[in-house]
Amino acid sequence: MISRNQQLFERSQKYIPGGVNSPVRAFKSVGGTPVFFRRGKGAHVWDADDKTYIDYVGSWGPLILGHAHPEVIEAVEAAAQNGLTFGAPTEAELEIAELLCKLVSSIEQVRLVSSGTEATMSAIRLARGYTSRNRIIKFEGCYHGHDDALLVKAGSGALTFGHPSSAGVPEETASSTMVLDYNDLAGVEQAFNQFGDKIAAVIVEPVAGNMNLVAPKPGFLAGIRELCTKHGSVLIFDEVMTGFRVGLECAQGLFGIKPDLTTLGKVIGGGMPMAAFGGRRNIMQCLAPVGAVYQAGTLSGNPVAVAAGLATLKQVQAPRFYENLAASTRQLTEGLAGAAKKHDIDFCAQAVGGMFGLYFRNNLPSSYAEVMGCDREAFNRFFHAMLREGIYFAPSAFEAGFVSAAHGETEISDTLAAAERIFSAWSLESRNG
Repeated sequence: MISRNQQLFERSQKYIPGGVNSPVRAFKSVGGTPVFFRRGKGAHVWDADDKTYIDYVGSWGPLILGHAHPEVIEAVEAAAQNGLTFGAPTEAELEIAELLCKLVSSIEQVRLVSSGTEATMSAIRLARGYTSRNRIIKFEGCYHGHDDALLVKAGSGALTFGHPSSAGVPEETASSTMVLDYNDLAGVEQAFNQFGDKIAAVIVEPVAGNMNLVAPKPGFLAGIRELCTKHGSVLIFDEVMTGFRVGLECAQGLFGIKPDLTTLGKVIGGGMPMAAFGGRRNIMQCLAPVGAVYQAGTLSGNPVAVAAGLATLKQVQAPRFYENLAASTRQLTEGLAGAAKKHDIDFCAQAVGGMFGLYFRNNLPSSYAEVMGCDREAFNRFFHAMLREGIYFAPSAFEAGFVSAAHGETEISDTLAAAERIFSAWSLESRNG
């Protein structure tokens, strides 16, 4: 019997390229048929065939409170009753702007936008306008949205400029972006020594989450901060993923580093399309209508999205919210690593706040190259085995996972029990040849 998921996917491919509206959803990396979801509640989601899963994707990070949190839903419903959009200022926009500036000390002014891509694209344009320079530095494996200047892969050697990693991106656009190795501070120093007076900005995920989870080495972020200050370049922390996900002051508070600009998304929208970029007042004042750097958006500051964001940010300020979230995430990663070790399976895991990474290798990766060295076939096998057990991890070996406040002892224990069954079966297969 053909499942409802499969029927929907076959129909979707007739009308939507690849059957999905964002590539990783297509399951190309892991194989098989994508899961079509119809509802979610707390830590659980239900698919088109009414199968229940414990969800560790959380819409790729925004749902830090879990699905359909009652206070978020109530706020959205109340806002929608007053109108879906105005294309004009609202008091709620001011309220969330004030809150973001209060919670993140590096942000003196902020502008709301509708997506993480829009936030990073705008921040880079602003950095270029502020510095009157063109070149930027990004890091291999860090994804900052699908802006042309950021869809760039590394050049053929040290200190070479990038090449397009997507059709449709002009070579001349990619050529203004340098792609360096994450966690390689010496490479950043070398780039600044050669091009320091031409570099407008360095954009970095303070905790990389788009090549699986890769944490910064001690001194890496501080070293970039020092180099940007010395050479007059703008340091942009892309906290679309880490913002309010790893702590109340975001990753910059966790590591004690102040960027010049910060991009935010996901959590600040509470599951609705909203993002932001903000930072030093003298840089932000370069934006239109007060400055010469143009940026605009019809749905920027959408009242329904702002309502969801405000309701979410209220919840995460509760005492011990992040301590409890981090403890649940560590319980998951330590339990998975322990189960794998028990059965002699090459596997490790780590957590930063409410984010986690799973790797089929013996030690934690610190770069894109090391992530690429993980056993992807083992991950794909694990993914599908856990899916059958009712556990939904990201359908790619190169994506971080997320725990929400709705994941309790029962959900974590059930997940670890499923992994134990799978690893035990693998071990038995290995012994039996």
